[in-house]
Amino acid sequence: MSNRSDLIPSVVLAVGATLWGLYWIPVRGIQQAGIPAFWTGPVIFGASTILFIPLMLVRYRQFVAHWRHSLIPGLLAGSAFALYIASLNLTDVVRAILLFYMSPLWSTLLGILVLKERLTGNRVLALLLAFCGLYIVLVVESGLPVPRNTGDWFALMSGLCWSIATVKLFQDGARYMIEKVTIFVSCALVVSLLLLFWHQGSLDGMPPPSSLHAGWYWIAIVALMMLPITYMTIWPATLLSPGRVGMLLMAEVLVGVASAAMLTDERFGLRELAGAVLIISAGVVEVMRPQKIAPVAESSPES
Repeated sequence: MSNRSDLIPSVVLAVGATLWGLYWIPVRGIQQAGIPAFWTGPVIFGASTILFIPLMLVRYRQFVAHWRHSLIPGLLAGSAFALYIASLNLTDVVRAILLFYMSPLWSTLLGILVLKERLTGNRVLALLLAFCGLYIVLVVESGLPVPRNTGDWFALMSGLCWSIATVKLFQDGARYMIEKVTIFVSCALVVSLLLLFWHQGSLDGMPPPSSLHAGWYWIAIVALMMLPITYMTIWPATLLSPGRVGMLLMAEVLVGVASAAMLTDERFGLRELAGAVLIISAGVVEVMRPQKIAPVAESSPES
């Protein structure tokens, strides 16, 4: 176990994915407070950015010195999440999730092409288990989720952006973590506003103060969650191969489906249970194999 340096970041990422799976709860609360669905992303990332301003001021010198290391992965990761949230408002949620979670496939291919990672039997089996489980849990009645509209393409692009971001994060290693997390959130805000402007041609329809006041506690919850949950996603991505990152993040789907079943009237029966077992099995199969490629910087993350 002493030589399995990939285990701790794998567990941290699984916990982060679990928290992402519960993220729909405050997001739904924000929307029920009267905030338009397409403004959800800007409100979430805007509140988080405001919360991060003191951190930016305290670490101003680090931002100036290391922005080159943080900008590209932060922009890619922020764009991925902004595109994903936008896709949820432009297409069916099931299709958006399925198209986004093609990312383990893109990440595996990029790992082979860019990082010279070797494709193993464990990875192939894990991918098969994961995609079968994902399909069973979400069941697409109309067939495979081939992109058919703007929302579908946004979801597919978000998964691809995230896969490229994980490659960049892995190449740079566990350095300048606070800067990367902060730039991630700031870039997500900018991209979400650009997508909003693109969608409606202006920034009209800004949530009224009454809606912001009605949903202030949900907004505060997502803003406070953003730093730890993003850190638990970005830091493991600097130490784990991109394919493993994509695979373990699928835990978000299970937690989201299960929590929705417990808190709402959504279904969670034998079909969903069978899919969950397959996805969990995929994660176990993937983590059982020691990681064969080493991150660039294996030192502890900088504070």
